[in-house]
Amino acid sequence: MDYLPLHFNLKGRRCLLVGGGEIALRKADLLLQAGAHITVVALVVEAPLRALLQDAHHEIYVRSYATADIQGKSLVISATDNAQVNQQVAADANHLCIPVNVVDKPALCSVIFPAIVDRSPVVLSISTGGKSPVLTRMLRHLLESLVPTGLANLATYMGSRRDALKARIESPDDRRRHTEKFMASPGYQFAMENNYARADDYLNLPLAEVQTGEVFLVGAGPGDADLLTLKALQFMQLADIVLYDNLVSEQVLAKVRRDATKEYVGKIGGDTSTPQESINDKLVRLASAGYRVLRLKGGDPFIFGRGGEELESLVAAGIPFHIVPGITAASGCASYAGIPLTHRDYSQSVRFVTGHPKGGNVDLAWREFAHKNQTIVFYMGLGGLATIAAQLVLHGRDASTPVAVISNGTLPTQKVVIGNLADIVERVKTAQLQRPTLIIVGEVVSFRETLGMG
Repeated sequence: MDYLPLHFNLKGRRCLLVGGGEIALRKADLLLQAGAHITVVALVVEAPLRALLQDAHHEIYVRSYATADIQGKSLVISATDNAQVNQQVAADANHLCIPVNVVDKPALCSVIFPAIVDRSPVVLSISTGGKSPVLTRMLRHLLESLVPTGLANLATYMGSRRDALKARIESPDDRRRHTEKFMASPGYQFAMENNYARADDYLNLPLAEVQTGEVFLVGAGPGDADLLTLKALQFMQLADIVLYDNLVSEQVLAKVRRDATKEYVGKIGGDTSTPQESINDKLVRLASAGYRVLRLKGGDPFIFGRGGEELESLVAAGIPFHIVPGITAASGCASYAGIPLTHRDYSQSVRFVTGHPKGGNVDLAWREFAHKNQTIVFYMGLGGLATIAAQLVLHGRDASTPVAVISNGTLPTQKVVIGNLADIVERVKTAQLQRPTLIIVGEVVSFRETLGMG
């Protein structure tokens, strides 16, 4: 390797920073986060750097650099655009075997600054040895998305319980096995969520009694895999078994841990469906057997997703669970279609309604939908579209009210049919739209033309 990666303890140590501009400011900020005491030497020290180093631990000297400045320093950084000064700083530091970094000049450096993913006390560093700063930043962004922020809580928790665990379990091998079992249990997630009391319930159990089964109820969003939340992606990588719905796209499913077992438990109108009671029972049974079960639901699990019913079963069985909301179809599909669900000139409220007919009838509180300045979003309403349009007109909405029907929203195959309450049924028949669909009724639909998407 070109560089040996080391993590430098600078707390309370004196560091020299030569330079007073924007680059020096960025390095000073990193040094401060590490607890260093900073001495700045520069001909000009800009106001932001002065403001950052107001504490009495820091020193600022407005003058030229002198060799004596490096005496007693634990780290030296040169952040100037003066090549002669940079070379002199590097030579002086190397002569005294003091670690030195010259910004953007790898040849003059004995140490370099990596890109950092900070989940203190967990710190990850990434470097390409100065060969490609852009690649380094790309790798950091990738790790930022994969490493949960709660890891800091977990590390703090494990550190705070370490002595007690040693006192309780003397054998290092037994202690390691117990910690590994804890990390595979719901307790580690409670620690990440800063719920240390619940985490203790698992850490303090005898090894044989530590339960490992749990359920992750995760909203997969409306279809585009790029709309998954970071927390959703993190849970998707933990699951042993995945139970997914019809509305979960192939792109989203591809983000699940590759070796996880995937089982379809969807419901499609007119076809054989998995009974909800069967899904509830399966979640309980699998988690009770020690599996981490990912219940992956399209959109948000609490908006027409029956997530609440599944949680009731888990609570009754004493199964630990975690909930991750998702971007609901109304928000995602409307945005991709260029339709704001609210707009102060057109709509001051929005309602989410299920349009799925029961026994062939769409039975809703139609009178409540008569107000012009509200947006109505119908989920699962394609089969009842004719009834929806007729009932809205019958109960007071103007027949010219704009309507959008969106098929496969947020996906590359998305189709949007625009019409009004009088003609939308025929327009949809002509377009031969496929499920899943979302119906948006209201004046906000006309805003699509303003964006040039009509």
